[in-house]
Amino acid sequence: MKKLFAEFFGTYWLVFGGCGSALFAAGIPDLGIGFVGVSLAFGLTVLTMAYAVGHISGGHFNPAVSFGLWAGGRFSAKELLPYIIAQCVGAIAAAGTLFTIASGKAGFMIDNTKAGAFASNGFGTFSPDGYSMQAAFIAEFVLTLFFLLIILGATDKFANGKFAGIAIGLALTLIHLISIPITNTSVNPARSLSQALFVGGEPLSQVWLFWVAPILGAIMAGFIYKNLLQDNSEV
Repeated sequence: MKKLFAEFFGTYWLVFGGCGSALFAAGIPDLGIGFVGVSLAFGLTVLTMAYAVGHISGGHFNPAVSFGLWAGGRFSAKELLPYIIAQCVGAIAAAGTLFTIASGKAGFMIDNTKAGAFASNGFGTFSPDGYSMQAAFIAEFVLTLFFLLIILGATDKFANGKFAGIAIGLALTLIHLISIPITNTSVNPARSLSQALFVGGEPLSQVWLFWVAPILGAIMAGFIYKNLLQDNSEV
């Protein structure tokens, strides 16, 4: 249960900090943090929680990461479902908190006909810059694949584990710097689901891509690292 609570709180913080920065701080006139600020916010959520609770649960905070670690031989299959449920519940709870805070401003409403509504992900007309479904799938697949390669490498028994959280947090920052205009950046199915549930409409119907592409990319990364990159010699 401690592991599941760690995953709940870690994923909650990721969604609250990352999506919250996009909702409340990205577009404030003159002082807005913009794409760079939102990208950094997502990276900081993972970095801070990796050090706060990563030693308890492994610091996944993302169903795709759990699948990738399983494919890489670092995580038990029997723990996949409990972890994913904890991650999704944490993400949805964070989205609910964000919705409650946002509702405290006069005139707040979610327009589910616009790209990026309530920090949701999307493709086609729901992509921030109009990228197709194919482009969105490729971006999410490739970026999650490299995210998992970085996670697997940074946490390898031969790596300096003290700096793993920094490498992983900076990787997520870079991923957002690349892909916010494409899909509003997912690489995390729980994060996509939580926002889409509050938006509804077409963004919710598109959420399948933000489960399938990241999970496939993560599994591919797990197999690549385990079979092509991992040094299996003794320490």
